[in-house]
Amino acid sequence: MQLATRATIDSPELQPNGSLSVAARTPRQIIWRHFRRDRLAMVSLVFLGLMITAAITAPLVSRYVVHHPPNTLYINETLDQFGVPKGPNHLFWFGADDAGRDLFVRVLYGARTSLVVAFFATGISVLIGVSVGLVSGFYRGRVDTALSRFTDVIMSLPVLLLALGLVAGCGLSSRGCLGGLVRPGLLLVSYVIALFNWPYVSRLVRGEVLRLREKEFVEAAAAAGSSNFRIMVREVLPNVVAPVLVFTTLIIPNNILFEAALSFLGIGVPATTPSWGKMLSDAGSIFTVAWWMMVFPGLFLFLTTLAFNLVGDGFRDALDPRTIR
Repeated sequence: MQLATRATIDSPELQPNGSLSVAARTPRQIIWRHFRRDRLAMVSLVFLGLMITAAITAPLVSRYVVHHPPNTLYINETLDQFGVPKGPNHLFWFGADDAGRDLFVRVLYGARTSLVVAFFATGISVLIGVSVGLVSGFYRGRVDTALSRFTDVIMSLPVLLLALGLVAGCGLSSRGCLGGLVRPGLLLVSYVIALFNWPYVSRLVRGEVLRLREKEFVEAAAAAGSSNFRIMVREVLPNVVAPVLVFTTLIIPNNILFEAALSFLGIGVPATTPSWGKMLSDAGSIFTVAWWMMVFPGLFLFLTTLAFNLVGDGFRDALDPRTIR
Protein backbone atom coordinates (compact mmCIF):
# COMPACT_ATOMS: atom_id res chain seq x y z
CA MET A 1 0.00 0.00 0.00
CA GLN A 2 1.46 3.34 -0.98
CA LEU A 3 0.95 6.04 1.62
CA ALA A 4 0.14 8.81 -0.84
CA THR A 5 -1.43 12.15 0.01
CA ARG A 6 -4.13 11.77 -2.60
CA ALA A 7 -7.67 11.68 -1.24
CA THR A 8 -9.44 8.34 -1.21
CA ILE A 9 -13.19 7.74 -1.18
CA ASP A 10 -14.27 6.08 2.05
CA SER A 11 -17.55 4.76 3.39
CA PRO A 12 -20.65 7.02 3.27
CA GLU A 13 -21.60 9.04 6.33
CA LEU A 14 -25.05 9.99 7.58
CA GLN A 15 -25.64 13.75 7.66
CA PRO A 16 -27.87 15.55 10.22
CA ASN A 17 -30.58 16.09 7.59
CA GLY A 18 -30.80 12.33 7.00
CA SER A 19 -28.96 12.25 3.67
CA LEU A 20 -25.85 10.22 2.91
CA SER A 21 -22.61 11.78 1.77
CA VAL A 22 -19.32 10.22 0.74
CA ALA A 23 -16.34 11.60 2.67
CA ALA A 24 -12.97 11.78 0.99
CA ARG A 25 -10.06 10.75 3.19
CA THR A 26 -6.36 10.26 2.59
CA PRO A 27 -4.84 6.81 3.12
CA ARG A 28 -3.21 8.04 6.33
CA GLN A 29 -6.60 9.11 7.69
CA ILE A 30 -8.12 5.76 6.78
CA ILE A 31 -5.24 3.89 8.46
CA TRP A 32 -5.56 5.97 11.61
CA ARG A 33 -9.33 5.49 11.61
CA HIS A 34 -8.99 1.71 11.57
CA PHE A 35 -6.05 1.71 14.00
CA ARG A 36 -7.90 3.65 16.68
CA ARG A 37 -10.73 1.07 16.61
CA ASP A 38 -8.29 -1.37 18.20
CA ARG A 39 -8.66 -0.50 21.88
CA LEU A 40 -5.73 -2.64 23.02
CA ALA A 41 -3.45 -0.98 20.49
CA MET A 42 -4.61 2.50 21.54
CA VAL A 43 -4.10 1.72 25.24
CA SER A 44 -0.67 0.32 24.43
CA LEU A 45 0.19 3.43 22.42
CA VAL A 46 -0.78 5.64 25.36
CA PHE A 47 1.28 3.48 27.73
CA LEU A 48 4.32 3.72 25.45
CA GLY A 49 3.88 7.48 25.29
CA LEU A 50 3.89 7.60 29.09
CA MET A 51 6.96 5.35 29.26
CA ILE A 52 8.87 7.49 26.76
CA THR A 53 7.88 10.62 28.70
CA ALA A 54 8.99 9.03 31.98
CA ALA A 55 12.29 7.96 30.42
CA ILE A 56 12.97 11.45 29.07
CA THR A 57 12.06 13.17 32.33
CA ALA A 58 13.85 10.66 34.59
CA PRO A 59 16.63 13.14 35.55
CA LEU A 60 14.01 15.74 36.44
CA VAL A 61 12.00 13.27 38.52
CA SER A 62 15.18 12.09 40.22
CA ARG A 63 16.32 15.61 41.10
CA TYR A 64 13.11 17.51 41.85
CA VAL A 65 10.51 14.90 42.86
CA VAL A 66 12.15 12.07 44.82
CA HIS A 67 15.54 13.79 45.34
CA HIS A 68 17.40 10.50 44.88
CA PRO A 69 20.12 10.12 42.21
CA PRO A 70 20.20 6.69 40.53
CA ASN A 71 23.60 5.56 41.83
CA THR A 72 23.61 7.12 45.32
CA LEU A 73 23.72 4.64 48.20
CA TYR A 74 21.30 5.19 51.06
CA ILE A 75 22.59 2.40 53.27
CA ASN A 76 21.42 3.78 56.63
CA GLU A 77 17.93 4.56 55.35
CA THR A 78 17.26 1.46 53.26
CA LEU A 79 19.20 -1.50 54.71
CA ASP A 80 18.50 -3.17 58.02
CA GLN A 81 21.12 -4.54 60.39
CA PHE A 82 21.38 -7.73 58.32
CA GLY A 83 21.93 -5.88 55.04
CA VAL A 84 18.44 -6.69 53.71
CA PRO A 85 16.85 -3.81 51.77
CA LYS A 86 13.58 -2.31 52.90
CA GLY A 87 10.44 -2.52 50.81
CA PRO A 88 8.30 0.22 49.24
CA ASN A 89 7.55 3.18 51.50
CA HIS A 90 6.75 6.89 51.30
CA LEU A 91 10.41 7.83 50.68
CA PHE A 92 11.38 4.95 48.37
CA TRP A 93 8.28 4.21 46.31
CA PHE A 94 9.54 0.93 44.83
CA GLY A 95 11.78 0.09 47.77
CA ALA A 96 15.56 -0.19 47.56
CA ASP A 97 17.94 -2.68 45.98
CA ASP A 98 20.59 -4.70 47.79
CA ALA A 99 23.09 -1.82 47.52
CA GLY A 100 20.75 0.73 49.07
CA ARG A 101 19.78 2.59 45.89
CA ASP A 102 16.32 3.93 45.08
CA LEU A 103 14.68 1.27 42.91
CA PHE A 104 12.03 3.63 41.52
CA VAL A 105 14.64 6.00 40.11
CA ARG A 106 16.65 3.12 38.70
CA VAL A 107 13.57 1.68 37.00
CA LEU A 108 13.00 5.05 35.30
CA TYR A 109 16.62 5.21 34.19
CA GLY A 110 16.36 1.57 33.09
CA ALA A 111 13.55 2.61 30.77
CA ARG A 112 15.91 5.17 29.22
CA THR A 113 18.52 2.46 28.68
CA SER A 114 16.11 -0.06 27.16
CA LEU A 115 14.39 2.45 24.87
CA VAL A 116 17.62 4.09 23.69
CA VAL A 117 19.21 0.74 22.86
CA ALA A 118 16.02 -0.57 21.26
CA PHE A 119 15.35 2.45 19.04
CA PHE A 120 18.99 2.99 18.08
CA ALA A 121 19.61 -0.69 17.31
CA THR A 122 16.33 -0.95 15.42
CA GLY A 123 17.15 2.15 13.40
CA ILE A 124 20.50 0.69 12.34
CA SER A 125 18.88 -2.64 11.51
CA VAL A 126 16.17 -1.02 9.38
CA LEU A 127 18.67 1.23 7.58
CA ILE A 128 20.97 -1.66 6.65
CA GLY A 129 18.17 -4.13 5.96
CA VAL A 130 16.18 -1.79 3.72
CA SER A 131 19.30 -0.82 1.73
CA VAL A 132 20.45 -4.41 1.20
CA GLY A 133 16.96 -5.74 0.46
CA LEU A 134 16.19 -2.91 -1.95
CA VAL A 135 19.36 -3.41 -3.98
CA SER A 136 19.10 -7.19 -3.87
CA GLY A 137 15.47 -7.37 -4.99
CA PHE A 138 15.75 -4.67 -7.64
CA TYR A 139 18.90 -5.77 -9.46
CA ARG A 140 18.41 -9.54 -8.97
CA GLY A 141 20.90 -11.82 -10.77
CA ARG A 142 24.43 -11.98 -9.37
CA VAL A 143 23.88 -9.03 -7.06
CA ASP A 144 20.86 -10.74 -5.51
CA THR A 145 22.74 -14.03 -5.21
CA ALA A 146 25.75 -12.47 -3.48
CA LEU A 147 23.72 -10.38 -1.04
CA SER A 148 21.29 -13.23 -0.31
CA ARG A 149 24.11 -15.67 0.47
CA PHE A 150 25.75 -13.09 2.73
CA THR A 151 22.42 -12.61 4.49
CA ASP A 152 22.09 -16.38 4.91
CA VAL A 153 25.53 -16.52 6.52
CA ILE A 154 24.61 -13.84 9.06
CA MET A 155 21.31 -15.56 9.86
CA SER A 156 23.04 -18.90 10.40
CA LEU A 157 25.40 -17.57 13.07
CA PRO A 158 24.73 -18.46 16.73
CA VAL A 159 23.32 -15.13 17.84
CA LEU A 160 23.63 -15.31 21.61
CA LEU A 161 27.06 -16.96 21.58
CA LEU A 162 28.55 -14.40 19.21
CA ALA A 163 26.86 -11.54 21.04
CA LEU A 164 28.43 -12.72 24.27
CA GLY A 165 31.83 -12.91 22.61
CA LEU A 166 31.61 -9.51 20.90
CA VAL A 167 30.33 -7.63 23.93
CA ALA A 168 32.80 -9.33 26.26
CA GLY A 169 35.73 -8.87 23.87
CA CYS A 170 35.08 -5.21 23.13
CA GLY A 171 34.28 -4.50 26.75
CA LEU A 172 37.54 -5.79 28.22
CA SER A 173 39.10 -2.34 28.12
CA SER A 174 37.90 1.22 27.95
CA ARG A 175 39.52 1.56 24.50
CA GLY A 176 36.99 -0.83 22.97
CA CYS A 177 37.48 -2.41 19.54
CA LEU A 178 38.54 -1.29 16.06
CA GLY A 179 40.97 1.26 17.36
CA GLY A 180 38.48 2.85 19.70
CA LEU A 181 35.69 3.11 17.12
CA VAL A 182 33.46 0.76 19.12
CA ARG A 183 33.56 1.46 22.85
CA PRO A 184 31.85 -0.31 25.74
CA GLY A 185 28.43 1.00 26.65
CA LEU A 186 25.09 1.62 25.00
CA LEU A 187 26.55 1.99 21.51
CA LEU A 188 28.36 -1.36 21.68
CA VAL A 189 25.21 -3.19 22.76
CA SER A 190 23.23 -1.41 20.03
CA TYR A 191 25.75 -2.37 17.34
CA VAL A 192 25.71 -6.01 18.41
CA ILE A 193 21.89 -6.17 18.41
CA ALA A 194 21.69 -4.44 15.01
CA LEU A 195 24.28 -6.83 13.56
CA PHE A 196 21.99 -9.80 14.00
CA ASN A 197 18.65 -8.13 13.20
CA TRP A 198 19.12 -6.49 9.81
CA PRO A 199 18.95 -9.78 7.79
CA TYR A 200 15.28 -10.22 8.74
CA VAL A 201 14.45 -6.72 7.53
CA SER A 202 16.44 -7.38 4.36
CA ARG A 203 14.50 -10.58 3.60
CA LEU A 204 11.19 -8.78 4.06
CA VAL A 205 12.17 -5.86 1.82
CA ARG A 206 13.68 -8.13 -0.85
CA GLY A 207 10.45 -10.10 -1.16
CA GLU A 208 8.37 -6.94 -1.48
CA VAL A 209 10.73 -5.42 -4.06
CA LEU A 210 10.69 -8.58 -6.18
CA ARG A 211 6.91 -8.34 -6.27
CA LEU A 212 6.79 -4.61 -6.97
CA ARG A 213 9.49 -4.64 -9.63
CA GLU A 214 7.12 -6.18 -12.15
CA LYS A 215 4.33 -3.67 -11.58
CA GLU A 216 3.18 -1.31 -14.30
CA PHE A 217 4.20 1.89 -12.51
CA VAL A 218 7.81 0.68 -12.29
CA GLU A 219 7.86 -0.20 -15.99
CA ALA A 220 6.30 3.18 -16.80
CA ALA A 221 8.98 4.99 -14.81
CA ALA A 222 11.71 3.03 -16.60
CA ALA A 223 10.13 3.77 -19.98
CA ALA A 224 10.06 7.47 -19.08
CA GLY A 225 13.83 7.41 -18.70
CA SER A 226 14.13 7.38 -14.90
CA SER A 227 17.39 6.01 -13.53
CA ASN A 228 17.47 2.84 -11.43
CA PHE A 229 18.29 4.83 -8.30
CA ARG A 230 15.33 7.16 -8.87
CA ILE A 231 12.99 4.24 -9.47
CA MET A 232 14.14 2.51 -6.30
CA VAL A 233 13.83 5.64 -4.15
CA ARG A 234 10.77 7.33 -5.68
CA GLU A 235 8.67 4.40 -6.89
CA VAL A 236 9.59 1.22 -5.00
CA LEU A 237 10.71 2.42 -1.57
CA PRO A 238 7.44 4.23 -0.63
CA ASN A 239 5.55 1.00 -1.27
CA VAL A 240 7.62 -1.01 1.23
CA VAL A 241 7.23 1.54 4.03
CA ALA A 242 4.05 -0.06 5.39
CA PRO A 243 5.36 -3.62 5.93
CA VAL A 244 8.69 -2.29 7.22
CA LEU A 245 6.85 -0.05 9.70
CA VAL A 246 4.82 -2.99 10.99
CA PHE A 247 7.88 -5.23 11.22
CA THR A 248 9.82 -2.49 13.01
CA THR A 249 7.23 -2.21 15.76
CA LEU A 250 7.48 -5.98 16.22
CA ILE A 251 11.28 -6.21 16.47
CA ILE A 252 11.64 -3.34 18.95
CA PRO A 253 10.40 -5.51 21.87
CA ASN A 254 12.78 -8.28 20.75
CA ASN A 255 15.65 -5.79 20.93
CA ILE A 256 14.56 -4.69 24.39
CA LEU A 257 14.58 -8.31 25.55
CA PHE A 258 17.95 -8.88 23.84
CA GLU A 259 19.50 -5.96 25.74
CA ALA A 260 17.91 -7.21 28.97
CA ALA A 261 19.34 -10.69 28.35
CA LEU A 262 22.85 -9.33 27.79
CA SER A 263 22.60 -7.16 30.91
CA PHE A 264 21.19 -10.11 32.86
CA LEU A 265 24.30 -12.10 31.92
CA GLY A 266 26.48 -9.22 33.09
CA ILE A 267 27.93 -8.17 29.73
CA GLY A 268 25.45 -5.53 28.63
CA VAL A 269 25.63 -1.90 29.59
CA PRO A 270 28.15 -0.79 32.27
CA ALA A 271 27.32 -1.46 35.91
CA THR A 272 26.80 2.25 36.59
CA THR A 273 24.07 2.43 33.92
CA PRO A 274 20.69 1.21 35.25
CA SER A 275 19.16 -1.57 33.18
CA TRP A 276 16.09 -3.71 33.73
CA GLY A 277 18.03 -6.85 32.85
CA LYS A 278 20.80 -6.03 35.32
CA MET A 279 18.21 -5.35 38.02
CA LEU A 280 16.64 -8.76 37.43
CA SER A 281 20.08 -10.35 37.61
CA ASP A 282 20.83 -8.60 40.92
CA ALA A 283 17.48 -9.73 42.30
CA GLY A 284 18.14 -13.39 41.57
CA SER A 285 19.90 -14.08 44.88
CA ILE A 286 17.66 -12.02 47.15
CA PHE A 287 14.16 -11.97 45.65
CA THR A 288 12.82 -14.37 48.31
CA VAL A 289 13.21 -11.63 50.94
CA ALA A 290 13.10 -8.59 48.62
CA TRP A 291 10.39 -9.40 46.08
CA TRP A 292 10.16 -5.79 44.86
CA MET A 293 13.63 -6.02 43.31
CA MET A 294 12.32 -8.50 40.75
CA VAL A 295 8.66 -7.52 40.49
CA PHE A 296 8.97 -3.87 39.44
CA PRO A 297 11.73 -4.18 36.79
CA GLY A 298 10.15 -7.38 35.48
CA LEU A 299 6.70 -5.81 35.37
CA PHE A 300 7.86 -2.79 33.38
CA LEU A 301 9.88 -4.99 31.04
CA PHE A 302 6.85 -7.20 30.45
CA LEU A 303 4.40 -4.33 29.93
CA THR A 304 6.73 -2.45 27.57
CA THR A 305 7.38 -5.44 25.32
CA LEU A 306 3.68 -6.37 25.37
CA ALA A 307 2.69 -2.81 24.44
CA PHE A 308 5.05 -2.73 21.46
CA ASN A 309 3.68 -6.06 20.23
CA LEU A 310 0.07 -4.89 20.54
CA VAL A 311 0.84 -1.64 18.72
CA GLY A 312 2.53 -3.66 15.97
CA ASP A 313 -0.51 -5.90 15.66
CA GLY A 314 -2.73 -2.85 15.46
CA PHE A 315 -0.65 -1.32 12.66
CA ARG A 316 -0.64 -4.61 10.79
CA ASP A 317 -4.42 -4.88 10.95
CA ALA A 318 -4.90 -1.23 9.96
CA LEU A 319 -2.61 -1.57 6.95
CA ASP A 320 -4.08 -4.88 5.76
CA PRO A 321 -7.10 -4.25 3.48
CA ARG A 322 -8.43 -7.72 4.22
CA THR A 323 -9.12 -6.73 7.85
CA ILE A 324 -11.15 -3.63 6.92
CA ARG A 325 -14.85 -4.09 7.53
